[in-house]
Amino acid sequence: MRKKVSHMKLRLKSRQAGLSFVGLLFVVGVLACLGVLAAQAFPTVVEYQTVLKAVQKASAGNTVAEVRQIFEKAADIDDIKSITAKDLEVTKEGDKVVVKFAYNKEIHMFGPAYLLLKYAGAGKSK
Repeated sequence: MRKKVSHMKLRLKSRQAGLSFVGLLFVVGVLACLGVLAAQAFPTVVEYQTVLKAVQKASAGNTVAEVRQIFEKAADIDDIKSITAKDLEVTKEGDKVVVKFAYNKEIHMFGPAYLLLKYAGAGKSK
């Protein structure tokens, strides 16, 4: 009886637990794909933050032409390519100027697959 018990313990101890090589390759492949996608999406997020700051600056203008001119100057300085001054929606709420924007960015993943990022924001004068 002791031989059977010790033999079973030996068999349980020799059994390995963990990730197989194929499983490891799969996990590394998925992480690599996500890393490449994140590396392509990160610059669009940075540009969105830059657009948001430029729109906030442009909200200081009193007229539509002035708002667009301020935005164009900021876009030239910060190299904003995703949106132009013509794409801004300028309205007034009471005595405050509200500048809204929205745009899409497409990131090609593979074959016919694209990642669509939708950005929108607004800036109000103080």
